[in-house]
Amino acid sequence: MIKPVASAIQAQPSVSSTPVKQQPAQAKPQPVAADTVNISSAALAAFQEATETSVQTAKEAAKGDRQAQRLLAKEAAAKAVLE
Repeated sequence: MIKPVASAIQAQPSVSSTPVKQQPAQAKPQPVAADTVNISSAALAAFQEATETSVQTAKEAAKGDRQAQRLLAKEAAAKAVLE
């Protein structure tokens, strides 16, 4: 069972009276970290399929691509339902 908290203690920020010394700006550039990402060929193919335009899909369907043909049929059926 969860019990409510009766009181909460709030911390007060401390104020320092000593001046803060600032370090001079460094003129040396800091190295930049670079990450390398490798994408599998299956992931790349899936990305390309997901981002292709309807014109590309129609061209692929005309060339006999079964996946493109199914997608066009699915889109046509959805459009017919909406009209």
